[in-house]
Amino acid sequence: MSCGEPHETDCSEVLSEVWLFLDHECDERRKELLQTHLEECHPCLEEYGIEEHLKALLAKKCGGELAPEQLKERLRARIHEVTVEIEVEVEVRTTSE
Repeated sequence: MSCGEPHETDCSEVLSEVWLFLDHECDERRKELLQTHLEECHPCLEEYGIEEHLKALLAKKCGGELAPEQLKERLRARIHEVTVEIEVEVEVRTTSE
């Protein structure tokens, strides 16, 4: 995904790392880059908002239990796959227009 505006950090890169940002699993420099991008880019901010609400819902429904590492890895892999599929779909639409 790309909003079409120039950013220091690409939209697709930000969205692929939004869970790391939400879980505070990235270093301070990366956190600042992602935060800056989200503040500048409305489409990504909207996507981030959806992710944030989903995470809150999952936390509420899972009772705060920690997920097994294997489940986390499978979820990260699937999220990455979907992100790549969306990027390809957007690129195909863009080039065919």
